[in-house]
Formats: sequence, C-alpha cells, structure tokens
Amino acid sequence: MAKRDFVDHCDVVDPVGESGFLYVMLSCTFRYGRQDMDVMGVAFRRDLFLVTRQVYPELQDKEKLTHTKIQQKLLRKLGDNAFPFFFEFPDNLPCSVALQPGPSDVGKKCAVEFEVKAFCGENQDDKIDKQSSVRLTIRKIQHSPENTKLVPVAETTFEFLMSEKPLHVKLSLPKETFYHGEPVPVNVEITNSSSRNIKDISVSVEQVTNVVLYSNDKYVKSVAKEETNDSVPSGTSLKKDYTLYPLLAHNKDRRGLALDGRLKHEDTNLASSSIVKQEVLKEVQGMLVSYKVIVRMIASG
Repeated sequence: MAKRDFVDHCDVVDPVGESGFLYVMLSCTFRYGRQDMDVMGVAFRRDLFLVTRQVYPELQDKEKLTHTKIQQKLLRKLGDNAFPFFFEFPDNLPCSVALQPGPSDVGKKCAVEFEVKAFCGENQDDKIDKQSSVRLTIRKIQHSPENTKLVPVAETTFEFLMSEKPLHVKLSLPKETFYHGEPVPVNVEITNSSSRNIKDISVSVEQVTNVVLYSNDKYVKSVAKEETNDSVPSGTSLKKDYTLYPLLAHNKDRRGLALDGRLKHEDTNLASSSIVKQEVLKEVQGMLVSYKVIVRMIASG
C-alpha cells in the first residue's frame, strides 16, 4: 500500500486501497556482465526494445477483440479475471543469445534476453516494484529456410619457396544450411604438386561470436573437430569425406560459447547463425554469431 495513515476530513475519510492500473511489457535487453554492474556511471545494460500495453482497466471490450484459440480456452477457464494481450515483434530485433559462463562465473551474464512483465502502477512510466510485478523470460529463435541450390565451396593455392609447382586445396559442403543436431559432411580435395609432404590433416567447425555493443569482443571456439593422421606425399592427391558433429552436448561448461538463450529447466542449443537485414544496424543486434569450416594441415620442412 502507498500509505498507512488515512485522514478523516469530517465529511469523508480517505479510502483504504489502491486505484492503480495493470500493464504488461515486452522487453529486449542486452546485458554485458552482472545486472548491477556500473563502471564510471555506465551500466553495461541496454534496452534494445520496450513496448507496454494497459490491460486493466480494459481500454476495449474484450468480447470485441479477436483472440487466439489458446486465449479463448484460457478466458473460458479463468473467467472475468483474465485479461488477454497481444504483442508483435519488430523485424529488426536480434534473436535470443547468451554466452555460456564458466564454472567460476557466478552471477555474470552476457546475453540478449526477451522478457514479458506484468506490473501494477499509477502509470506505465512508474518505477517497477518487484513486489508488484511478475516476469517471464521468453526466447526469440532463428529459423533459416533450407537453400539446397547453393553449394558452398572454398579453394586456395599455396606456393612454397624452392618448389616449382603449388599445393591446391578445395573444401566443399553439400548444402549451406544445417539444423541443430544435424551432422556436417565435409569434402576435402588436396592436389599436392609441390615438393613438400603434407600430413596431420584436421577439419573443424568453428563458432565466431562478435559482441558488437560496448566492447567489440570476438570469440572463436571450435565446436567440432576431427584430427587425423592423413597425409598427402609430394606428387600425390587426396579426396576424402569427413563428418563433423557440432553439438552443445560435446561442449558443456565451455566458457564463452554462444547459445540460443537459456530458459529455466530447459535445455538449449548452440546459437543459431545471425541473419541481419541490410537496413538494420549491426550494433543494435548486441551479438552476431556465425560458423565456418576450416581445414588445417602441416607441410613438412
């Protein structure tokens, strides 16, 4: 309650109770460190998006509103004390993503988070009291339609000192888009016309995370790797398929790995690749995630 003293004005006594309003808010927030962190007056937290709706007292007769099927069921079950609401995501917001903390990082968080919050107040700009609010974390996740027409290929030629002919390496994938849990087949072709012997070929999938707000940090983490003893002696060639499994299950507790956000008591995945529209500022995205396949090898001498 706002007060505990109520005045008797002789003709009327102050009423006991609150005449507040009920609002719901959808927020998208980027955090870089602990929630209460403040360095030289700069809080490492930025609201990327905020929108608030008044749900009580109702601004429009709920019977005239269009409800989803689940809203209709909840209204029938909960009765007159249920107040439906509706939010739309703007198309320039990032998806949920969080850097996995290390075992000793207690309370630290680097994440883009979405939250739905209901709170009471005299107006929607009031400071929100924890005692008068309830919060629910939600996720915005990325889906990429599979483009089977594009076949990713990368190739390069190395010229060594004291070698008349070069080393040619070609790397290709059967498609561009892979979904969570899907194996990644990699085709490697090496034509070694040089005088060097090639050995210890390894193939890996690396996650690249750019924190583009505040710090411009860059994290590169190998999320799947196959190390071999394969060799390509001088004057020979190799054509071989490798299969990689980039899964979070193989990378638990690795500090700095980007994840698809995290909800309580629910598992998550490695972060999806960020898809940014041309007209959207990259800085507003908070963090950008991409993946690349890399082939490494050792040339003797």
